[in-house]
Amino acid sequence: MDRNLHHTRSLRLVGSSSSAAMALAHPQPQSIVRENYLGASFQSQILATSLRYSVKPLLSVWAKWPHLPWPTGAVDLAGSMLPAVPGTRYRTVQLPHCRAEWIKAEEVNAQRVVLYLHGGAFLTCGLRTHRRMVSLISAASRTPVLSVDYRMLPRYTINDSVEDGIDAYRWLLRRGYRPDQIVIGGDSAGGYLAFMVTLALRSQGIPVPAGIIALAPLTNLNPASKMAHSNAKTCSLFSADVMNVFTEYADRVEQRLMINGAPGPRVCPVDSDLSGLPPTLLQVGSTELLLPDSEMIADRLAHYGVPCQLQVWDRQVHVFQAAAGIVPEATRAIREIGRFVQDAVPASARHNARSLA
Repeated sequence: MDRNLHHTRSLRLVGSSSSAAMALAHPQPQSIVRENYLGASFQSQILATSLRYSVKPLLSVWAKWPHLPWPTGAVDLAGSMLPAVPGTRYRTVQLPHCRAEWIKAEEVNAQRVVLYLHGGAFLTCGLRTHRRMVSLISAASRTPVLSVDYRMLPRYTINDSVEDGIDAYRWLLRRGYRPDQIVIGGDSAGGYLAFMVTLALRSQGIPVPAGIIALAPLTNLNPASKMAHSNAKTCSLFSADVMNVFTEYADRVEQRLMINGAPGPRVCPVDSDLSGLPPTLLQVGSTELLLPDSEMIADRLAHYGVPCQLQVWDRQVHVFQAAAGIVPEATRAIREIGRFVQDAVPASARHNARSLA
């Protein structure tokens, strides 16, 4: 099924070390490895059309009345209908403020682990909606995954979501995993959290993980660059007004939940000092609204000397990887994720973690 996919690869150097002062201020800039996966299968085109005429209109309705009591939890419940991956085992884990799920495909290598943060605009989705995709990542990488059911808007703040990710990381450390045996990943809003959790770990003096996986990550909460991009007209899932309303909604929720004083300025991965972050894999569709976020974070990572691989998949929908097993591009993308995890944490890594079999 993959024979119709064409793959091009390019290198681009970002930044300059023209002066000694800049060399001291920033690490040596890295080249962005951009890989373009060309060709959209018939299956992927059917998926894009289906989303354009079903989910996209629903999101536009939400954007008109975002403060109505929408049954966001029902989305995760619907995820229970997704077929399970044969041979995969699941176990509930209790973290300080939320649940998580320990997911193990067959024949996993317990010498490494993935910490996964689901997408859903900080509002919806959860363990059920992402269980199948995360199980496929476990199988492709031959690695157990800790999938985190973090606290979400509107009851909690985005900072609470970040705190839950940190708690999950600490839980893995207590189980005996070293930071260089952990890869942290997420899609969409979960991609934002993957970066922000890693930055928070660094600021707390905790060694960062071995790698970051970000699938169509939200890396800039300012919607301006996305609304001005041509993909605002081509995206199969999000319209520009949805992104704008979401940002305003998140800001209002954060202000309402403040207890003492006014909230500070929103911190985003693209606005942060990214020095010291681990090698990063980015996957994004070429026509989706969040493409500028992936390109921008890739530039910033390269500027700060972080090895970055940006994979742009031709005409694929937002988080198309969830359709693995149906859409050929999604199946191949999951394989690429598995390869990245194995490269980030080689099988030869020493291991002293306690099994959750």
